[in-house]
Amino acid sequence: MKVSTGTPPPAPSRPNASRGRWPLRDYPAVVWLLAAVVVAIAHQAVPSARWLMVHLVLLGAITHSIMVWSTYFTQALLKTPPTLDDRRVQAKRLWLLLLGVLAVLVGVPTAQLALVVAGAAAVVVAVVWHAVQLVRRLRRALPGRFRITIRYYLAACAFLSVGITAGVLLARGLPGDWYGRLLVAHTMVNLLGWVGLTVTGTLLTLWPTILRTRIDERAERWAKQALPVLVGALLLTLAGTLADLRPLALAGVVVYALGICWWGRALLRPARTRPPRSFAAASVAAGLVWLLVGLVVVAITVARADSWAEVANAFTPATAIFVVGVAAQVLLGALSYLLPVAIGGGPAKVKAATAAFDSYGALRIMMANAALVLCLLPVPSWVLVVCSVLVLVALAWFLPLVGVALAARRKAGEPGTLAPPPRAAEQETTFWRRGQLMGALVAVLLAVSVGVAVDPAAAGLGTTSDSGADSAAVAATGETTTVQVSAQDMRFVPDTVTVPAGDRLVIELTNDDPTTVHDLTVGGVTSDRLAPGESQTLDVGVVGEDLDGWCTVAGHRQMGMVFTVLAEGGAAAAPEPTAGTGDAAGTSPDHGDAQDQGPSAVDTPIEAVVPAELPPLTDETTHRLTLAVEEVELEVAPGVWQRRWTFGGTVPGPTLHGRVGDTFEITLVNDGSMGHSIDFHAGALAPDEPMRTIAPGESLTYTFTAERAGIWMYHCATEPMSVHIGAGMFGAVVIEPDDLPEVDRSYVLVQSETFLGADHEAGEASEVDADKVLAEDPDYVTFNGIAGQYDQEPLTARTGETVRFWVLDAGPNRPSSFHVVGGQFDTVYSEGAYLLKDGQGPLDGAGHGGAQALALAAAQGGFVELTLPEAGHYPFISHVMVDAERGAHGILAVTD
Repeated sequence: MKVSTGTPPPAPSRPNASRGRWPLRDYPAVVWLLAAVVVAIAHQAVPSARWLMVHLVLLGAITHSIMVWSTYFTQALLKTPPTLDDRRVQAKRLWLLLLGVLAVLVGVPTAQLALVVAGAAAVVVAVVWHAVQLVRRLRRALPGRFRITIRYYLAACAFLSVGITAGVLLARGLPGDWYGRLLVAHTMVNLLGWVGLTVTGTLLTLWPTILRTRIDERAERWAKQALPVLVGALLLTLAGTLADLRPLALAGVVVYALGICWWGRALLRPARTRPPRSFAAASVAAGLVWLLVGLVVVAITVARADSWAEVANAFTPATAIFVVGVAAQVLLGALSYLLPVAIGGGPAKVKAATAAFDSYGALRIMMANAALVLCLLPVPSWVLVVCSVLVLVALAWFLPLVGVALAARRKAGEPGTLAPPPRAAEQETTFWRRGQLMGALVAVLLAVSVGVAVDPAAAGLGTTSDSGADSAAVAATGETTTVQVSAQDMRFVPDTVTVPAGDRLVIELTNDDPTTVHDLTVGGVTSDRLAPGESQTLDVGVVGEDLDGWCTVAGHRQMGMVFTVLAEGGAAAAPEPTAGTGDAAGTSPDHGDAQDQGPSAVDTPIEAVVPAELPPLTDETTHRLTLAVEEVELEVAPGVWQRRWTFGGTVPGPTLHGRVGDTFEITLVNDGSMGHSIDFHAGALAPDEPMRTIAPGESLTYTFTAERAGIWMYHCATEPMSVHIGAGMFGAVVIEPDDLPEVDRSYVLVQSETFLGADHEAGEASEVDADKVLAEDPDYVTFNGIAGQYDQEPLTARTGETVRFWVLDAGPNRPSSFHVVGGQFDTVYSEGAYLLKDGQGPLDGAGHGGAQALALAAAQGGFVELTLPEAGHYPFISHVMVDAERGAHGILAVTD
C-alpha cells in the first residue's frame, strides 16, 4: 500500500492550529542567522567570532527551528488536540529557550561562567519541557503511521542535554587531553544527535512532501531499524571520547554513517520519481550529501590523529562541513518550504511565497557548494578568503528573500483562490536554468582569479616573496602544504611539521587556550594576537630551508611556545639568535655599559615621580576597588621608557591600606592584549577561581578578608609569572598590626627589577625582555618603579620625627637589604613579627637595641622606624650593593 502524500496539513480553522503567521515561531531563526552574518562580516572586531558564528547558527537558529518545527510535525502526524500544547505554552518554552541561548552567547565570549551555566540550564529545561510535551502527544494519539518520527525527536532531546553539559565544561576550561575529548564529544553529540536525529526523523515525511511525490512504502520500516543503530553509534562515540578510546569513537562514527545509509534508502525512490526542482529540495539534498562527506572526514581525522589534541586541532574542516554544508543548507531548504506552508493563506499565497524563495535558487545552491568545496581544499589564502565570502553571500541571500516572500504573499490572490499548477515540463525548466548554473561557475572562477591575482606567489606563479621562507634558493613545486596548528597550554600542537622543500606552507592557527592570547611568527610572517577561540591563516610562502617559529607574547617563547618547520630535502635552518643579539623574540644587546654608569649619572629630569606616602587609613571595613589591566608606556629611569603591564596604569599598582578583619572586594578588568590574573597574598583562599587567568575584555571579582597583619604583595599570577611581575604587575597591601602607634611620616617603598628589551637601544619604549628575566639580569633595580627617582625628588622629614618605611620586595628575583645611610632603626617588623620594638628585642629588655638593615627575600615585606637627630641628606638603598648601583637608592631629606 502506498501513501499519496508526505505530511498531512493540520486543520487551520481552530484558533490554536499550526497555520497562520506567528512571529515567535517564524522570525527568531531568521534573526539568529542575520546575527551570524553580521559577526562573519565584522569578525575581526568581535571576540571569539568563530565560536560565536557557529553557535549563532547551531544553538540559535537550528535549535529554535527544531523546537518549533518538530512540534509542528508532531501535531501534523499525530493529530492530537491543539489544546494539548497550545501556543501560550509553546511561547513560554520558546522564550525560555531564547533567553537561555542569549545568556550562553554572551557568557562564553565574556567568560562569565555563571551566566553560561544559567543559560545552558535554561536551554536544557526548555528542551526537556519540549520532550515532555512530545511524550504527552504520543500517549494521547491514536495508533497511526510514522510515530517513529517523534521517537527520533525524543532521542535528539536526550543527546542535546549531554552535549550542552560538555559545552559548559569546555567553557569552564579543562587541562590536557580532556579539552580535545570533550570538544569531540560536544560536537558529535550536538551535530549528529540533536541536529542529525531531528533531521533524519523529519525528512522521512518532509522530503517526499517537498518533492510532491509519494513516500516509499518501506520508509517507516527502515526508519525504525535505523534509529537504534544511530543512537547506539552516538553512544559508542560518546563512550570512546570520555573513556579515552579513540578506536571506539571511530567505530561509533562509522556505525553512524552506516545507519544513515540504511535510513537514506527511503529517500531514493521519491528523488528518482521527481528529482529536486526547487530551492528547498536542492538545498536539503546538498545538506544530505555533505552529511556523508562530513562523517567520512571525521572518521579519517579520528583514525589518523595520534592524540585527542590532534583530533581537536584537525576538526575545523569537519565543523565547517557540518555547520555550513549540512546544518545551514538543510535549515534554509526546510524554511523555504515550511514558512509559506505554515503561514498559509491559500494556494495562491503559498505559491507566491514559495516562488520568491526559489528566486535564483540554482545560482545560490551551486555557488555555495562549489565555493565550499574550494574552501576545504589547500588553496592559497586569498582564494580561501574570497571563496568564503561567496559562501556567505549565497547563504545570506535567503535573509532578504524572507521579506520578498512576505511581500509576494501579500500581493497574491485572496485566501482560497486557486491558481493553476504549472506543467511538469515548466517545473523542470524554471529552476535548473542554464544561465544560473553558468553564473555560479563564473562567480567561483572569478573568486579564484581574484585570490590568485592578489597573491600570485601563493599559487606558485611569478616571483617568490621576500619572506624568510623564500630566501633559500629552491624550485617551487607549485604544491601547497596546509597544516592545522593549535596554541594551548604554552605549547604549539603540533610543534614540528615537515614540508617538502619547494612547497608553499599554509598554517591554520587556532588559539585553543581558554585564558590568554597567542600568536605565531615563522619565516618572517607573524599572525595577529589571537584571543581564545580565534583562528587565522598564515601563508608562510615557499619553504626552502628549516624554519624556527615562536609565540612573540613576552615570556611565552621561554615557556616553550616554539615551532619548527622541517624542509624535507631543503637546507638546514640558520642558527637561532640568542639572548644579546636583539632577535624578534624580545632579546636585546647587553646594556652593561649604560648600567654600570647607574641612573645617577643621567641628568635627565624624571617626568613624574611616584608618590611614596602611605595612603591614609579610613573608617571603611569593606574596601572596593576596580583594577584595570593596562599596557602603558612609563618611565623606568631618567629618560628611559618602557611599555609596562600595569594594574591601574601605575607601577607599582595602587597601595591598599586596611586593618585586620577588613574585607577587600577587588574587580579585575583585563584591558590588556593578553591573559592576566591577580593574586593577593593578604588573603587566604583557594586560588582556582579568583586567581584564574582571564582573557582580554574579561573581568572577575576577587574578595578576601585580611586576617593577618603585614605588608603583603599582590601580583599577576599568569605564566610565566616572572615576566608578568618583571613587566610591572605588582603592588602592596598594608594591613596594620593591632595597636600600631601613629608616626609622623609613613612611606611605602616597593623594590622591583626592570628588564629592557632591544627597542631601548633605538630610544624607543621597549617591551619586557623575557630572556633577561630568566637569566636574572635586570637593567635596573628600583624603588616604586623608577630608578633613582627619589634622588631627584627626595622624601622629606624633620629632625626628631619618627619615620616609618614600609618595604616590600616584589622581585621577581632579587633579594633586598633595606638600609638608611647615617641612620639606625629602633623598630624592625618583618613578615608579621617584631624583630625589634622601640630598641627592645625579644630577649632583651634594656631598650638599647638597634638594627642596620631589613633583610627581605622576594615577596617578603615589613617596616622599619627611625628618628634622625640632625638635618641632612640620608641616602636609603638596598645594601645588595650591585642593586643599589642599578637604581635601588633614594634620599631622605631631613630639615630642622
